[in-house]
Amino acid sequence: MFASTKITARLASRSAALTTRSFTACAPKHMKIVCALYEGGEHGKRNPNILGCVENELGLRKFLEDRGHEFVVTSDKDGDDSEFVKNLHDADVVISQPFWPAYITRERIAKASKLKLAITAGIGSDHVDLAAACDRNITVAEVTGSNVVSVAEHVVMMILSLVRNYIPAYKQVVDGDWDIAAIASNAYDLEDKHVGTVAAGRIGLRVMRRLKPFDVKLHYTDKVRLPAEIEKELNVKWHPSVEDMVKECDVVTINCPLHPETENLFDAKMLSKMKKGAYLVNTARGKIVDKQALVKAVESGHIQGYAGDVWFPQPAPANHPWRSMPRHAMTPHYSGTTLDAQARYAAGTKEILERFFDGKPQRPEYLIAEGGKVTSSSYTHGDATSGSL
Repeated sequence: MFASTKITARLASRSAALTTRSFTACAPKHMKIVCALYEGGEHGKRNPNILGCVENELGLRKFLEDRGHEFVVTSDKDGDDSEFVKNLHDADVVISQPFWPAYITRERIAKASKLKLAITAGIGSDHVDLAAACDRNITVAEVTGSNVVSVAEHVVMMILSLVRNYIPAYKQVVDGDWDIAAIASNAYDLEDKHVGTVAAGRIGLRVMRRLKPFDVKLHYTDKVRLPAEIEKELNVKWHPSVEDMVKECDVVTINCPLHPETENLFDAKMLSKMKKGAYLVNTARGKIVDKQALVKAVESGHIQGYAGDVWFPQPAPANHPWRSMPRHAMTPHYSGTTLDAQARYAAGTKEILERFFDGKPQRPEYLIAEGGKVTSSSYTHGDATSGSL
């Protein structure tokens, strides 16, 4: 049920500021690990708990150097002249993350003749061309479950922000205005609203559990139904298709992975099937929603509001239409990278590396592809994407 990116002028102009840190330990070199992380700037320097940034390197530097490995960490990931691509030719392991994705396309995999392991520090490995990885027998692993709580909480926050019309209300206060009627005219209670999730996996199920105390009417659609006891516990209605579910829902939240079946799932046709005045929340992947179709649906008023934490490409260019469309509650992609989540996915990344170095099998739940096959049920059709987030 449920395809590499162009470098914008804005990103190109920032390339000089991108950081690369490479050191080789004194011990004999065993393997080369290349890691793409976002810039932490002064925040990263001041706060060592921001593990997912260049400055703090997932806390892996000492661990890797003590084992005699070379560790290259860079924020420069886009384009053939990027530090990430220039270091691929002799990389044994690459590490990327959903929040600052280094796209592991078939073309890049072809340049990485020694590559054996691709790790996602977080969850969601659609930035990796899984078909190409399987063709090369490259293992793809991610830290499954590391930020599901973080994302589920973010979804609930976004739903409340939309339904209660919070963003315009906050802006009024900041701007020195006071027009209660303007805000109240689009503010509602969440209670008794029909709320549906596209997919009820680790995140979708947690979203429903957090929404149940609001006395909402819960709906879900998934290729695999939840156990009967969970459906009864949540008093949730299952729908055989997305089309069937969205017709009934006041709020729809997208919690499915990106692959060929879900890319542009919410196109103009699907958006038109949603209830007039419904809200849409997306913390999954930006390409699941058709960019221009969404703008038209929001501008027309058919969709009352959109809250999203994911974009395409990432980082989103300054002129991305979702930045300026009306009635949105967009955030940069940070839902799954709270300080708590960073601690979990950094520890999980280290564990994956330890098991790889020691020749031990990976946790089954961490594996996305291994032995030339896709092993994760999230990517049942194998080739997932061509390395796009």
